[in-house]
Amino acid sequence: MSTSVSTTPKQQTLTADDFSRSVSSLSSVGKRSSSLPTDVAKNEDLVDEEDEQFTWTKAIFRRKQTIPPDLDAISTRRSVFDDPDLAPHYWPKKDYENLHRFDPTARWTYKEERALVRKLDWKIMLMAAIGFSALNLDRSNINQANSGTFLPDLGLTTNDFNLGNTVFKLSFLCAELPSQLISKRVGPDRWIPTQICLWSIVTISQFWLTGRTSFLVCRALLGVLQGGYIPDLILYLSYFYTKTELPMRLALFWMSMNFCSILASFLAYGTLHLNGVADKAGWRWLFMIEGLLTLIIGFFTFFRMPPSPTQTKTWFRPNGWFTEREEIIIVNRVLRDDPSKGDMHNREGLTLRRLWTAVCDYDLWPVYILGLMFGIPSAPPSTYLTLLLRNIGFNTFNTNLLTIPSQALGMVTMFVITLISESVDERSIVSMMEDLWTLPFLVALYALPNNPNPWIFFAVVTGLLSYPYTHPIQVGWCSRNAGAVASRTVNASLYNMFVQASGIISAQIYVASDAPRYQRGNKILIIICCVNICVLYPATKAYYIWRNRQRAKIWDAMTSEERAHYLSTTKDVGNRRLDFRFVH
Repeated sequence: MSTSVSTTPKQQTLTADDFSRSVSSLSSVGKRSSSLPTDVAKNEDLVDEEDEQFTWTKAIFRRKQTIPPDLDAISTRRSVFDDPDLAPHYWPKKDYENLHRFDPTARWTYKEERALVRKLDWKIMLMAAIGFSALNLDRSNINQANSGTFLPDLGLTTNDFNLGNTVFKLSFLCAELPSQLISKRVGPDRWIPTQICLWSIVTISQFWLTGRTSFLVCRALLGVLQGGYIPDLILYLSYFYTKTELPMRLALFWMSMNFCSILASFLAYGTLHLNGVADKAGWRWLFMIEGLLTLIIGFFTFFRMPPSPTQTKTWFRPNGWFTEREEIIIVNRVLRDDPSKGDMHNREGLTLRRLWTAVCDYDLWPVYILGLMFGIPSAPPSTYLTLLLRNIGFNTFNTNLLTIPSQALGMVTMFVITLISESVDERSIVSMMEDLWTLPFLVALYALPNNPNPWIFFAVVTGLLSYPYTHPIQVGWCSRNAGAVASRTVNASLYNMFVQASGIISAQIYVASDAPRYQRGNKILIIICCVNICVLYPATKAYYIWRNRQRAKIWDAMTSEERAHYLSTTKDVGNRRLDFRFVH
């Protein structure tokens, strides 16, 4: 399997003397804050990533075969910064916010690093997961409301509901890039809490919905305010984690979505019982209570998202979260893993030129197409689950409880598929497993009689919606193949735009004329599923193998002098560079 071996060089090339003086001056930072022996700066103490890299599959399935490292041994990974000839081409920009903690000679132990990653998980990842749960609570509560009297109370039909979902997805899609531009300019630490608070206010306002127009307006506003939130949050997490740590955490991230959905089902069960309180329907109280809950989360997020690892000190947190030593470790481990993260300041906006370059990056178009197609087969059954269960004979309250098993099983399958992807270092074939899982259940759903046994119908739909969600794998795949911070930001938004576009398409498959079994819709889903499995995923893998072979043929034919000249003179950035290899 090919892996990414590239990062974006610094625009200004340093001489060997400049590099030596920089290392000399910066190394004093590490020496003042470290009690490690002086010989740790030797390159032989460094760890090769493939030998050291922690994986969950090793920890769970090969625990007895894995020799635990000496906790006091050096865990610093080897990188381009250890080569005096290559390092000047990858040096962080002068206005990089963490430059004062960058030290190529810094070394740290396994004990220090593991303790610090645990600290990052509690300080950074936990708050991110809570914020992500707030997003999913407010964008999916329409499904719980639909299990009650939402549609008849507002005089809406199934087609009106589809239109509302389409308006939401379209607004979400259109807001992706603008949101990213705002986030890069003002910083995700400011923009993310603002987004949460604004969409929470709109969620609360749904308490006063009066009909079709107000319903569509609120769906549009929610889409505009929530668009771009996920890429913003992923960009923020990349400031603190390495590329090998982030995929599994993204999987846990999306697992929190399922956990949130389970809690939302219990919450909906309770709030829908408020039907008639103050002469208001239960679904109105659902929007009010969940909106207030996420508004509180948004307010506290302002105080729990520092701009960067070295900017945690503020008036309400005078001591900060990390010591000087911990800041050095965080900054250097991230830059050693991906030097391109030093290319931009965390308050630096994207230029139109860099934006256009990222949009025209045709090497990522195959992943975008997958983002458009992979989720369509499972989306309509998921969106209409509560309505399908109501139509088959279950009451409002049981319907909400019956959505829980598929959410719980989905957490398990998502975690397992991420473990498999990590174990085999594979993305295209593993990501295809979502559609491969969905296909037999769609066939079974299509083959059921017109009046099936309710519990058999429930079992088939629950099995279908327990699919291994591969979106986290594909998000990481897109990020890795972008190769630079500027393009990674835009490419993540573009990928998510295609995912939202798939939601617009899927919202048109189950229509009122096909109710209540949606046989024609299920037939369309089966066809799309087969196209994904037989054509799109294999073709994407073949394309990236071909592109890597093209570049390897040119790069491997170069002498060391020609490579050095290329690195010092090229204007290629990110995945445009000859030494970049696409993952697949």
